[in-house]
Amino acid sequence: MIRFLAIVAGLFSAFFIFYTIRLLVVTSGLQQVRPGGQGAYIGAVVFPILAIALGWAGIRAWRWAPRKTRQAPQ
Repeated sequence: MIRFLAIVAGLFSAFFIFYTIRLLVVTSGLQQVRPGGQGAYIGAVVFPILAIALGWAGIRAWRWAPRKTRQAPQ
């Protein structure tokens, strides 16, 4: 179950990485923001923070999950 949560966190992290890149491309590096488009600036700060936090949480959850190992029959 923990590994599943780690994968979900990793996928959300990848989504926010993609969306950060998309935001910067669409706004030409935040140079062409429409009037009243202050949400772009908020997204430029929040999306990378979410991507890093979810990526870190995914890695930590993956490492914390118990590993099931098989022992060779003797």
